[in-house]
Amino acid sequence: MKALVFALTLCACSADTVSAQPAGRDAVREKRIEDQLAAIAPSAVPDFREGTRAFDAGNYPEAARLYGQVLAEAPNFSPALRRAGEAFVTQGQREPGLDLIARALGQERSPANLWTMARAIAYPGRGREGSAQDMRRALALLKEAIAHPESKGDPTYLFMIASIGVSVQSAEELRTAVEALRREYPNEAATHYFGAILHASTGEWSSAEREIHAAEQLGLPPAAVEEFLASGIRTKARVWRAVTATVYALLAWAAGLIVLFIAGRILSAATLRSIEVSDPREVASASELTLRGVYRAVVRSASIYYYVSLPFAAVLVLGVTAAAFYVFMLFGRIPIQLAAVLAIGAIVTLFRMVHSLFARVEVSDPGRSLKLSEAPELWRLTRTVADEVGTRAIDEIRITPGTELAVYEQGTSRERNEDRARRTLILGAGLLHGFPEGAFRAVLAHEYGHFAHRDAAGGDRALRVNQDMMKFAIAMAQHGQAVWWNAAFQFLRVYHFLFRRITHGATRLQEVMADRVAAHRYGAAQFEQGLRHVIRASIQFETAARDEIHQALEMRRPCQNLYTLLPKPSDDLEHLVQDAIERETTEDDTHPSPVDRFRLVSRVASSPEGAHAGMVWDLFANPEALTLEMTHAIEANVRTTTMATV
Repeated sequence: MKALVFALTLCACSADTVSAQPAGRDAVREKRIEDQLAAIAPSAVPDFREGTRAFDAGNYPEAARLYGQVLAEAPNFSPALRRAGEAFVTQGQREPGLDLIARALGQERSPANLWTMARAIAYPGRGREGSAQDMRRALALLKEAIAHPESKGDPTYLFMIASIGVSVQSAEELRTAVEALRREYPNEAATHYFGAILHASTGEWSSAEREIHAAEQLGLPPAAVEEFLASGIRTKARVWRAVTATVYALLAWAAGLIVLFIAGRILSAATLRSIEVSDPREVASASELTLRGVYRAVVRSASIYYYVSLPFAAVLVLGVTAAAFYVFMLFGRIPIQLAAVLAIGAIVTLFRMVHSLFARVEVSDPGRSLKLSEAPELWRLTRTVADEVGTRAIDEIRITPGTELAVYEQGTSRERNEDRARRTLILGAGLLHGFPEGAFRAVLAHEYGHFAHRDAAGGDRALRVNQDMMKFAIAMAQHGQAVWWNAAFQFLRVYHFLFRRITHGATRLQEVMADRVAAHRYGAAQFEQGLRHVIRASIQFETAARDEIHQALEMRRPCQNLYTLLPKPSDDLEHLVQDAIERETTEDDTHPSPVDRFRLVSRVASSPEGAHAGMVWDLFANPEALTLEMTHAIEANVRTTTMATV
């Protein structure tokens, strides 16, 4: 029985004290006993009364002498025999004491005589206990006493049974006695005292602490309370409360993760329904605006919840490590190397977890800023499209060597919220070959749609969380902690999955709404042409550039102008383009698939302007110089990387 030996060893002496006959005697009962003695030997009554006073005062030799004088006049008077015998036993003279109590029991098998014999057998003197056989005999006597009608209303019989249950380490006897005490004598201090021992025997430390304090309030001496608590109960109760609180907190945290996941799934389903049934005459329906607001709130909550989750992840790491050490101790052997790996892994994980929150990632703007003099017509076009969409124009164009096309904002949170942040367009030179101006306007209108809908105003929060998760994941991988048994790594995998599903669902909705802006202003056909061009140009440029760079490195010659090259026509290239356009949308996509976007914008009502002749490169003052600059930048980067790997 769990922890019983500990509790019993602690409380055996105290239980004996608690179960003793109360010092305050029932005056009515005492008067009845004296009247019985007066009928037999009236002159013995004063000695009996003085003997009882001496007994209650703890003067057992004097009590035994006075009771002996009573017995000289009334040799068969049961109360005098019982009390004289108890006085002898208490002062260590067990045999004569038991003989006297046995004579009393022979005269009358009253509950008082049975109780006294049971106590004398079980506890023959302060701090002493009888044998196991003595204890069993005492229990039999007490159970006989309880069955007697005269025992009703007196809890001392149950107290003694509980005390013996403690002494013989019988959880069943103790439990039976405590249940009876709680049922019949709930306001007795000893009831709660033995209840505390029972709870301690079953490892219910907090309940044991609560019961012992209840006993104290009902009169249990503070010394007995402190003895009980100081034995380890107080510490175990505190640890148990801490563990319980931690478990409940972990369950609440896990429930929060589940709520976020469910919210993401519900919002994703609601987004799909809203997109499919939206009014083609509206750029954004009321339900979609509401849905977008809800998405922002959920993304904000998920972002905050990541940082709230880190302490729980730390607790999991420590808990798993502690559990492993506990298992080692159960087996009686601690594998030093494995234990060291676990301990070092936990320390490294916790350190990297904290470090990921404060380590700064150097972020530089892509490409370089495009001056107004380098592309005055392009700058004019960006302002014209902004006016036609109904939003503020970009403040900067950054030209890059690749195939990027995106927008972002820079500024403080206040500047973002007040729509004063600096707006930047990223424009990859690899997209511009063969890009019709009209299609480019439609794609640019899509990017301005994000600004008009304030999509870029809150994206930094989600980006920061993603960066912190990536920093943490990279640090764990670098230090060998990205393993299945690392609780923090598993948490990171789960949370990244959850966060990705939520944020990507939000961005898919933003993309569809931005598509509508473009289609509403410039027509679905222009937007589809522009998006198809972006997809094809990205694949073609990357293919042609890769082939040219590979040949240049092999032949040790400078690269040709990468932006005037065209890849050799091939079925593989066409398959790549077709697959990119016709792929299915998944929940891990930040954008719906192109074919879905084409289908959705085809329903948008619009009154597009007439087609704009010309190509995007025509908007630049010196395209050739710019493309050569971008080619040299790529070549220099490739050669530097190649030399570093060699």
